[in-house]
Amino acid sequence: MVGPPNCKPGSSDSAPSRPPSSRPQSSHPKAGGATRRTAVGLILGAPLLGACAGVQQSLSQFSNPFASPQPEAGPTGPQQQPLSVGTGGVKVGLILPLSAAGNAGLAAQSMRNAAEMALAEFQNPNVQLLIKDDGGSPQGAGQGAQQALSEGAEIILGPLFAQSVPAVAQQTRTRGVSVIAFSTDSSIAGRGVYLLSFLPESDVNRIVEYSAGIGKKSFAALLPDNAYGNVVEAAFKQAAARKGGRIVAFEKYGADRSGPARTVAQALGSADALFLADDGDSVVAAADALTAAGANLRNIQLLGTGLWDNPRVFASPALQGGLYAAPDPSGFRSFAGRYRTKYGSEPVRTATLAYDAVALVAALSRTQGAQRFAPETLTNPSGFAGIDGLFRFRSDGTNERGLAVMKVAQGGATPVAGSPKSFGA
Repeated sequence: MVGPPNCKPGSSDSAPSRPPSSRPQSSHPKAGGATRRTAVGLILGAPLLGACAGVQQSLSQFSNPFASPQPEAGPTGPQQQPLSVGTGGVKVGLILPLSAAGNAGLAAQSMRNAAEMALAEFQNPNVQLLIKDDGGSPQGAGQGAQQALSEGAEIILGPLFAQSVPAVAQQTRTRGVSVIAFSTDSSIAGRGVYLLSFLPESDVNRIVEYSAGIGKKSFAALLPDNAYGNVVEAAFKQAAARKGGRIVAFEKYGADRSGPARTVAQALGSADALFLADDGDSVVAAADALTAAGANLRNIQLLGTGLWDNPRVFASPALQGGLYAAPDPSGFRSFAGRYRTKYGSEPVRTATLAYDAVALVAALSRTQGAQRFAPETLTNPSGFAGIDGLFRFRSDGTNERGLAVMKVAQGGATPVAGSPKSFGA
């Protein structure tokens, strides 16, 4: 298993549980210029990918690490010239929307910095990054992939936007080259296209399994009627069935929450857990609608997803004591501290994805020989350890993450169950 530290996405400033330290064997890479604890580099059989760090990012569009970023309308900056970083013999393409408009371009710059930081912290990596600017468009992503492949790239990291991933896959599949993309849209995962992102399915599975473990078996749910809600609905119903749970009420809402909230509120007497999955502002509004409909939310265990990792949620009286699944924030906190020291600015929350991707390919290059990026290597069931904790790629291209369970409290969230140290079957 390639393993590293631990982490969770979190914009909370609360002190999370301490990440497990990875003590690699002498044959494992050490971090250059960093302590072993902060080191990075996934290693098969010895978890050790990067340290973590947490701080709330300031870019509004990317303050939610679980949202699917979309290209912004507006003028883009000048196309950035291709850049090579490192002198190793294993060439790796990195495709990001560096000149895209608005927050997308700013996030891409932060992700590029994180990728270069991973390369610097991994001692003597045999990797050369071929960085390409896709401008935030599918055409640009396809051209970037074509260039990287013509220069000898053995694997492609990126792109960020879901709409650009198929254009890259079209180039890579004919050559048998894998892609590790950063999109949260599971529908674009598939043969040779793996997603290293925060997928809502992992959140749902973790929180349902945890709640079942503490005796919650009768669920009510109130979800948004949108693409995110549809993904969460499917995962929730499957997870509840797997754990022998019963769904006593299930409603979805659009702009008007009052009707669905009344229906759910009336059924809460026969439920012992209420699942609310939406972003910070919206989940607070949903809780308020339930309260207005007569629900006493203090009498039921509230459950949520990683979107709850938001100051609005922590400040809501109605959501206090609620539980949600997310990466342990300690990982991101540590990472952000090192990033600030190196670059003098805050990383965006998605920067850890680029860091972990580069650390992963560096470790696999060192340990796996000619099979370093083969599908069997990338889908190793033991998984890998990164800044945001354990993760593993599934053969269908989606991923599974080892998440902690956090409890909502005034001023932040506190962990009630840590991230797993290893994956089950």
